[in-house]
Amino acid sequence: MRETPRAEPPQPRPNRAAAHTTGALGSGTPHRSDGRPPHTPRGARQPGQGDRPGTTPPVPGRSAVFWALVALAVTTWQVLVHGPLARLDERVSRALVDTVPRGLSEAASDLGNMTVALPVLGCAMAYAVWRGRRLAALYAGLAMAAVPLLIVPLKTWTARPGPLEPWAHGYFPSGHTATAMVAYFGAAFLVSTRLVPVAAVLTAVTGTGLILRGYHWPLDVLASLCLGVLILFVSSSCTRRSSG
Repeated sequence: MRETPRAEPPQPRPNRAAAHTTGALGSGTPHRSDGRPPHTPRGARQPGQGDRPGTTPPVPGRSAVFWALVALAVTTWQVLVHGPLARLDERVSRALVDTVPRGLSEAASDLGNMTVALPVLGCAMAYAVWRGRRLAALYAGLAMAAVPLLIVPLKTWTARPGPLEPWAHGYFPSGHTATAMVAYFGAAFLVSTRLVPVAAVLTAVTGTGLILRGYHWPLDVLASLCLGVLILFVSSSCTRRSSG
């Protein structure tokens, strides 16, 4: 009777089995055999990513803050001395006012009203508190409170007349633009960073409406945008430090 040859166990191929062993060098997997996370930035767990509780708002870059400070200083100086930039600003404004129906520009500028912007921020703050982000909501509220504290002294100091009301003063910078920017961006940071583009559009629409309606000169709006960048930078930095 012929003996049946025994099947030999398969021999591992060189550089094949080792390459797929959990935790082996060069395996390309982030797992370790001992269950500990790898010592790499990719493998480290970052708390509060996405839109979960603990998410911290993006902080504007230092370069953006620097240029915002420069632009705010230059525009303020030009308005105070009624320099060439301010005179050009007035010519551009007169060419733009009422180039769209007043009802449209009026509706756009109303987005910067306290009665519109504050409820949006208030709802976002309530949502953040409900999600356990009380400090983030607090800093967003403080950022909104800082708007009139900074805008009013600048209006009084510059005493710039308005495009349609030259006898009135206190139009630089635009309070409506700063209110819209801080409220809508603050709400986006509290609810979801995916809403940041929406906040940018609402802020841009507000500033454009103010210019086209003749409520503010373009430099008024630009200075408020720069001021908004500074306020949001401080608020976001405080939120990051408190959550870290």
